[in-house]
Amino acid sequence: MEYITNFYVFLASTVLISLTGVLQPGPMWAVTIEKATKRRTAGLLIAVGHGIVEFPLMFLIYYWISQYIVPDAVPIAIGLIGGLLIMYMGFQTFRKRNRPYEMYKSSRQESLVAGTWTTVANAGFYLWWFAVGIPLILNAQIFGFWGFSTFAMVHWLCDFTWYTSIALVIFESRRFWTEKTRGTILVFCAVVLAAFGAWFFGSALWSAIRTIV
Repeated sequence: MEYITNFYVFLASTVLISLTGVLQPGPMWAVTIEKATKRRTAGLLIAVGHGIVEFPLMFLIYYWISQYIVPDAVPIAIGLIGGLLIMYMGFQTFRKRNRPYEMYKSSRQESLVAGTWTTVANAGFYLWWFAVGIPLILNAQIFGFWGFSTFAMVHWLCDFTWYTSIALVIFESRRFWTEKTRGTILVFCAVVLAAFGAWFFGSALWSAIRTIV
C-alpha cells in the first residue's frame, strides 16, 4: 500500500476522511439531534464522551503495530479489504441519503455519557476503524510518535468541531438543518468515501503486483 509521505497532505486527507465518518447517520447523530434540542453544549459533551473511547483505541492500535515488524502483506491485505469496505460504505451512505433518522430514546442520559455509550455500542465505529482507521494509523506511523499524536488530535477535532457546531445550529434554529441539506452532505460523503476506497484498493493492488513481480 502506498503511503502519503508529505505530513501536511496526510493531515488534509485525514480531515476529509474523518469528516466522512462523522457525517454519516448513526447512533451518535441521533443522540446529538435529540440532546441538542435541550442543551446548547450537547455536541461538545458528546464529542468528549466519544473521545474517551476513541483516544485509547487509537493509541492501543498504534502501540500494537509499533511492537511488531509488520510484513508487507499486512498493509496490502488491509488496503484491499479496507478499500472494498470503504467503497461499500460509500454506496450505503448514498443509498440511505434520504432515509430519516431513527431517534434513540436516551433523554435521561447525560450528553457526556451518551457520547460514550453510543460509541461503545456502535458496530459501525469498529468497522470504520478497521477499514479506514488502521490504514491511516499505518500511514501516520512513518511520521513518528508526535506525528501520530497530531493525527489522533486532528481526527478527534473533526468530531468535536462537527458535533459542537451542528448541536449549536439545531439548538438555535432547526430551519437551517433541512432534509435537502442533509441529503447533499451525505452525497458528498459517499463520493469522498468511494474515492478514498478506490485509492486504498488501487494502491494496495499496485503494491501487491510489485511484490509479486
